Amino acid sequence: MEGDRPVEKLSEAEAQAELDRLAGLLDKANRAYYQADAPVMADAEFDALKRRNAAIEARFPALKRADSPTEQVGAPPAEGFGKIRHTVRMLSLANAFDADDLREFDARIRRYLGLKDDAPLAFTAEPKIDGLSLSLRYEAGRLIHAATRGDGETGEDVTANAATIDDIPQRLSGAPDLLEVRGEVYMRHADFQALNARAAETGKRTFANPRNAAAGSLRQLDPEITRARPLSFFAYSWGALSEALGETQMDALERLRRLGFSINPLTRLCDGLDEMLAQYREIEARRADLGYDIDGVVYKVNDLSLQGRLGFRSTTPRWAIAHKFAAETAWTVIEGIDIQVGRTGALSPVARLRPINVGGVLVSNATLHNEDYIQGRDSKGAPIREGRDIRIGDRVQVYRAGDVIPKVADVDLSARPTDARLFAFPESCPECGSPAVREPGDSVRRCTGGLICPAQAMERLKHFVSRNAFDIEGLGAKQVEAFYHDDQLPIRTPADIFTLEARDRQNVTKLRNRSGWGETSAHNLFRAIDERRRIPLHRMIFALGIRHVGETAAQLLARHFGTWHAFETCLTGPSEAAISELTAINGVGPVMAQSLIDTFANAAERRAIDDLATHLEIQDAEAPQVKDSEIAGLTLVFTGTLTRMTRAEAKARAEALGAKVAGSVSAKTDLLIAGEGAGSKATKAEALGVRVIDEDAWLDLIGA
Repeated sequence: MEGDRPVEKLSEAEAQAELDRLAGLLDKANRAYYQADAPVMADAEFDALKRRNAAIEARFPALKRADSPTEQVGAPPAEGFGKIRHTVRMLSLANAFDADDLREFDARIRRYLGLKDDAPLAFTAEPKIDGLSLSLRYEAGRLIHAATRGDGETGEDVTANAATIDDIPQRLSGAPDLLEVRGEVYMRHADFQALNARAAETGKRTFANPRNAAAGSLRQLDPEITRARPLSFFAYSWGALSEALGETQMDALERLRRLGFSINPLTRLCDGLDEMLAQYREIEARRADLGYDIDGVVYKVNDLSLQGRLGFRSTTPRWAIAHKFAAETAWTVIEGIDIQVGRTGALSPVARLRPINVGGVLVSNATLHNEDYIQGRDSKGAPIREGRDIRIGDRVQVYRAGDVIPKVADVDLSARPTDARLFAFPESCPECGSPAVREPGDSVRRCTGGLICPAQAMERLKHFVSRNAFDIEGLGAKQVEAFYHDDQLPIRTPADIFTLEARDRQNVTKLRNRSGWGETSAHNLFRAIDERRRIPLHRMIFALGIRHVGETAAQLLARHFGTWHAFETCLTGPSEAAISELTAINGVGPVMAQSLIDTFANAAERRAIDDLATHLEIQDAEAPQVKDSEIAGLTLVFTGTLTRMTRAEAKARAEALGAKVAGSVSAKTDLLIAGEGAGSKATKAEALGVRVIDEDAWLDLIGA
């Protein structure tokens, strides 16, 4: 889906395709950034993609994926480190890109809290450091452990490494008995340059930028390597506490400073939007002279009691926002165009570029989205880029916007050579020769070969063995490709993985005797495969690679059905009943539901799934943990006008306490909270025998 088309002009099918594309790009970018310390896009470009994703979801709420990027924080911890579960989640920040976004942020807070436009509301403003987030836990004044953000829930244990950083105290005097200090590990420009110079002299790998250097240095398995590298740390927040650090954000930061932590000296208290924007301009003007990298300004509501009322969304606090700096672009030449076939059969054109450095990353490929984008039009035939098409040989503007493949944003017709060549988009799959069709309303042309297409089959196998699916040690993408093309021990379907050892015993040429394999490595692979014969239900569902079904969706489906038998029975029963049950699951829309049903209705797909299931013990889903509160597990409905908190705040408080909030009254409703002017909902609740309480009783119930 071409990413420049205005959201308001997208059809439903186009919106779904675009959400799929964005989910893939953002997930891979997150993993590159958080796990590999090798970001493939600048933060501003990542933010632009995430912002577009949110805009599409706002216009088409029914299409929101259960594994939507708007619900994700960071990436799972990398292998090789111990894991630490955060007592208080480490969340990300919502983003603002201009003054209008900042005004809307202020207005949202006022609406949520019921504050008038002229009511005083102070914010702190501080530089947003481009480094690696770190949480430090102190007990009785002693550093107990240090953990990276990870996926927000669980981070990597880097305690020994953090202890080598001068800015991180080992012991605190006068601190609360329990204190989790959060901040950013970074590397100053001068230290980065010196580190790279030493590396170059000894023939070692150099780092692309200070952020990579800082993250790579902190995440060393040998803390002595970290000790030899000059890292710094700014504290800016906290997690779990045994006592409050102050009444305001500024008070708390000052307390952290007195305890021995470095606080950014450019942090200021701002009274209203004008002062916030003035501080943004001040920090932006000083950006080049700071001696370390920043990528924006973070604003936080100063009053901590208001922060407590505002609370959190699923991945971001309501009381803070990051005002980001602009992205970077560059111009280069298209030397060729290739077609890649993805796991779902999508034919994706990729421009081969004359290599160019964009924001610290050497770029040699860029996405061209689809055939319409190349031709300078959208899927409805309307012109984009004022109708300028893209040809091989053109000078183009590259905008780093995702994955390892940025995007081509524009073309310079004045520089077009006379021998620039038009690109003919294929109507058959370049991998298997099957027809490549474009369904009405879809911007993507797809191979119809399904599992007979080697590109699709191979990509699906790679997905099947990926970290969050079956995660079979020793069977990664390279091994999958080798086994796929192996004539004697082929792996062409997931079930083939689990018959590999048996087939190896019957084969004259044993795996252990082949190039790249030995007795130990072959034994380890077979053992790793056996360990995955028992698999949790949500991993099984995710591993199937069904279109529109990501990790979060797989977890939702697993929790709902509980067992593989119930899941399979639903999808192989009457389609109307299946659609009804699937779409009743919060987070599953009609597009995902139909994709699930279509997969199980396809004879070849069903055979492959059934063959796989015969080799596995699929574990039932665990029952969700119910929070300890008076309303945990109840379904609530709010109606009328609440006077002591806004409807949004009431809903957020209810969900935080483990309740589900519905929009309408039904026989499944447990409790109706009726504010002033309650009307038909209250009448219906009484008729159904649903318990009805007023706002005072509601506040007593939740202990507010």
